[in-house]
Amino acid sequence: MDRTKSSLVQIQPPTYGNIITILSIDGGGIRGIIPATILAYLESQLQELDGEDARLADYFDVMAGTSTGGLVTAMLTAPDKNNRPLYAAKDIKTFYLEHSPKIFPQKRGICGKIRNVLKSLTGPKYNGKYLHRLIREKLGDTLLHDTLTTVVIPTFDIKHLQPTIFSSYEAKNYPCLDARLSDICISTSAAPTYLPAHHFKNEDKQGKVREFNLIDGGVAANNPALLAISQVTNQVFDENADFFPVKAMDYGRFLVISIGTGSSKIEHKYNAKMAAKWGILGWLLHGGSTPLVDVFTQASADMVDFHISVVFQALHSEDNYLRIQDDTLTGTDASVDVATKENLEKLVKVGEGLLKKPVSTVNLGTGLSVPVENGGTNGEALKKFAKLLSDERRVRELKSPSINTGSK
Repeated sequence: MDRTKSSLVQIQPPTYGNIITILSIDGGGIRGIIPATILAYLESQLQELDGEDARLADYFDVMAGTSTGGLVTAMLTAPDKNNRPLYAAKDIKTFYLEHSPKIFPQKRGICGKIRNVLKSLTGPKYNGKYLHRLIREKLGDTLLHDTLTTVVIPTFDIKHLQPTIFSSYEAKNYPCLDARLSDICISTSAAPTYLPAHHFKNEDKQGKVREFNLIDGGVAANNPALLAISQVTNQVFDENADFFPVKAMDYGRFLVISIGTGSSKIEHKYNAKMAAKWGILGWLLHGGSTPLVDVFTQASADMVDFHISVVFQALHSEDNYLRIQDDTLTGTDASVDVATKENLEKLVKVGEGLLKKPVSTVNLGTGLSVPVENGGTNGEALKKFAKLLSDERRVRELKSPSINTGSK
C-alpha cells in the first residue's frame, strides 16, 4: 500500500490494531480558535505521512468535544456529499475568524457596556440566532450516527438536572439519542448567561419521542477526555466485538490527545475577599465576566486532567497522553466572547505559540502546568503522535478482512 496516499476508507475497529485513539477538545467560546490552530498542525503532519486527503476523522476511534469543542468535533466528522469530512482542520480557524464577530456582536463604548450589563440581567447576553442559523446551514439534517467516526458530545438537561451525553455508541442502544448534529451542537454551546437554552424533540423509527431541555455541556464535562474513555470502557464491558481483546481498565492501550482552550490561572481574576461580598448578582456578573460559569467550567476541566494524568503516570503510560493547554491567558485573551478582529488574531497567535511551548503536565499541588523533562515541544509531540496514528491506521488496514477483501 502506497504510504503517500490515503486509502480514504473509514478507520477500522481497534480489534485489528494495537491502541484505541481518542481526540478531545475543551469548551471555551471563541477560544476554540486555539485548538483549531493546533488541530490544523496535527492534520498537516498526517498529510505529510499519508497524502493531502488525510483528515483527522480517518485516525481517531473517538472524537469528543464540549461546547465550542463540540462544534469543532461535528465539523470535522460530519460527512459531505462525497462521504468525506465536511471541514478540513485548516478550515476551522477561518470559520472562527469569519463568523465569531457575528455570533458574539460587540457593543462598544460606555453605553455598549451598560447595555451588555442590563442585557445579562434580563436574559442571555446573545440571542444565538446567527449561530443557530449557521449551524443548521452547515450541518443540515445530518444525524449523530452519520458521523465518519464515533463522536461524544456532552450536554446538560436543565429540566432533569442531569447530563445528557450524545454518543455514537449510546445512539445504537437508545435511538432517541440519534438526534440531528445541529441540535446537539446548539445545545452543547448554550452557555448559561451567554446563549439561550435549547429545546427540541427527537423521534426514533418506532415513533418514540424524547424531549430535550439542554444547556452547555461544560456544566457536565468541559474537558470531555475522561468521558470519551468511559464510553470506550463501557463498550468493552458490553463485549463489543470492535474492542476485542481490550481489557476494561487497560489504559495502556489508549492514546489520548486532549486540547484545551486556555485559562487565566496565572493572573487570577477573583479572590476570597472579593467573593466573600458577593450575592447572587456578584456570582453571576463581576467585572464583565461570570464567576460561577468560570468556576464550574475550569473545575470540570481540571478534575479530568488531574485524574487522567495520575492514571497514565501510575501505569507508566505518560507517553500515550498529551494535554495541550495554556494557563497564562490574560485580559480579553481569556474571554469566551470578545470577538473583535484584534482579539481573534491574538488567539490564533496563542495557538501557534503553544506549538512551540514545552510539553507540560499538571502539577497536582498548584494546578498549574509544568514542563515535562526532555518532553520537547508540543509541536514535536504532535509530530510523534501523527506517526503513531498513521502506523496504527496502517496496521488495522492490513489486518482488517473488509479491507483485504476489497469491501468497504
